Amino acid sequence: MSVVKINVLSVPEEQREVLEKRFAGRAGIVEAQDGFEWFELLRPVEGTDTYLVYTRWRSEEDFQNWLSGPMRQAHQGGGERPAAAGSTLWSFEVIQQAGPREG
Repeated sequence: MSVVKINVLSVPEEQREVLEKRFAGRAGIVEAQDGFEWFELLRPVEGTDTYLVYTRWRSEEDFQNWLSGPMRQAHQGGGERPAAAGSTLWSFEVIQQAGPREG
């Protein structure tokens, strides 16, 4: 059963561009991880400073392997100040899914 992890990031307006550039600079890192299924960075449209980082994994174990290995390494270099003022991790199991209809 797939799992979804949503990292909820509180990002001040002056740091939005920084956050987006950092994610763009790391493109391809998560995609190479065993068990990775999907990634989306969602920018708030109005009324909030909250970005959502959506990732989908084949299993909880695959996510934990990413968390303890490549993700940690990707966030260590450069000594840069975090762009987010805070973060929370939400976890879900996928129990039903649908795709676009063909036809």
